[in-house]
Amino acid sequence: MSTETVDGGTDAAVTVTESAASEALRLMESEGMDTDVAGLRLFVQQGGCAGLSYGMRFDHEPEDDDAVIKQNGLRVFIDPASQNYIGGSTLQFEGGLQGAGFHVENPNVVSECGCGESFRT
Repeated sequence: MSTETVDGGTDAAVTVTESAASEALRLMESEGMDTDVAGLRLFVQQGGCAGLSYGMRFDHEPEDDDAVIKQNGLRVFIDPASQNYIGGSTLQFEGGLQGAGFHVENPNVVSECGCGESFRT
C-alpha cells in the first residue's frame, strides 16, 4: 500500500480550515461514517467552461495511491493526478445569505469562468 499520510503542517498538499473540517466531520457523522477511517475525497475533473472543476465526496477509505492529509481531525484523500492541480490549496467552508458550501482557494489557478465553477491552471 503506497498511501501517504501527511498530518497537517505546511508540507501538506491541501490546508483544511477548522470550519471546513468541522462541517465535513459533522456531515460524515450524520451519515454514520467512521471518521477515523473515512474521509473527504477532493479531486479535479474535466468539465466546466474553463476546462477543470473540483469534485468532492465522502469515501469510506483511501485508495492505495492516495495522499491522505489529516488536519483538524478530518482526513482528506487526494489522488495523484489531482495533486498536480491543487497543491498548496486551502479547503474552506463558507456560510452566508447566498448559501453555504465548501470552497477551494487554489493558488495555481490562472483563470476562472464567470460563475466560478471551473478553472484553468
